[in-house]
Amino acid sequence: MNEVHSLLRIALLTHSVNPRGGVVHTLELASALTSLGHDVTVFVPAAPGETLFRLPPCRVVYAPITLSQANTVEMVEARIDAFHRALIEQDPASFDVLHAQDSISGNALAELKAQGLIRGFVRTVHHLDHFDNPRLAAWQLRAYQDADQVLCVSDTWTREMKAAWGIDAITVPNGVDIQRFSSRADDYDSEIRQRFGIGDGPIVLSVGGIEGRKNTLALLEAFASIRNVRPEAQLVIAGGASLLDHDAYTRGVLRRVEELGLSTGPLKGVVITGPLEDAAMPALFRIADVLSMVSLREGFGLVVLEALASGTPVVASAIAPFTEYLDDATCCWADPTDIDSIASALLHALDTATIDFDHAVPALLARFNWRASAQRHVDAYHHFLATYELPIN
Repeated sequence: MNEVHSLLRIALLTHSVNPRGGVVHTLELASALTSLGHDVTVFVPAAPGETLFRLPPCRVVYAPITLSQANTVEMVEARIDAFHRALIEQDPASFDVLHAQDSISGNALAELKAQGLIRGFVRTVHHLDHFDNPRLAAWQLRAYQDADQVLCVSDTWTREMKAAWGIDAITVPNGVDIQRFSSRADDYDSEIRQRFGIGDGPIVLSVGGIEGRKNTLALLEAFASIRNVRPEAQLVIAGGASLLDHDAYTRGVLRRVEELGLSTGPLKGVVITGPLEDAAMPALFRIADVLSMVSLREGFGLVVLEALASGTPVVASAIAPFTEYLDDATCCWADPTDIDSIASALLHALDTATIDFDHAVPALLARFNWRASAQRHVDAYHHFLATYELPIN
């Protein structure tokens, strides 16, 4: 299919106002779809006074929530209900496509479908989590099993959906904004250095906060060994605006920091920034000497492209989905289950200019742009509409 398709009225649903990977994907997709002429509305839960970390050039509907829930289950249930109410108020049947980017919004759409208020919906699976709580597990399952079209941001998850659940998903690419993420320094770089006490390096950057899935503890162990030979090195752990409860894992990581003889804070060995404003990330990528992306499980790993676009070398786990789009010329590989492998890869990236920023990296970045992603989504939307005989208004 191509751009002669009819223009669509599209609702994109994302679970948080904070800069998580799936939220960034949603906002970039909204911007690109809008630029193609489609009528896009982003739905997002928000407490009083909250707004999206970055406003897209389209309509935004905030689904009102409070932050009074006692636990993760109550929080998820409250956000599902908030989506449901906001969609009812906006006449969900008036949209050609209702597209959930996560399990929370997917459950709101599944409920509307069960009530006969919409004919169907699209769901993007970025990755799936492992939940011990049966309600969280059931919500995650319903959000893609009840969807009429499933999309994935990597072939890895497209294959997983087929193998595990018999679902014929469609792979839609991520993108990277090479105007926003570049090696061109600006005044924000020095402001970020001063604010968080980031020295001259070497700086190892990890994005996404402290999480088991991000393999933070193994990275910390590897970093401690690096400090034996590079005593001025700092580990900067940026972000961390997850809705899920990572408190127990975080406490374990912080205990290990102390056990390793390290400390946290400005100008210390470990800098934990917490959630950041939108403008901080390009500066952090430029400040860093290497990005560590040694996750145990990822949907795609969008920050890899953002770091490379910023001229920063990347150490990535030698597992899918990274192996789908990276190679020896665009990253340094590490075994995420082997601390020595992580440390060796980080030192190699710091000490050896093996990443080809002249040819291989620009070629990689050219493969991933948001306009192409948006057009692929439009193709998938029309496939969905044709398959399920949903009328286009």
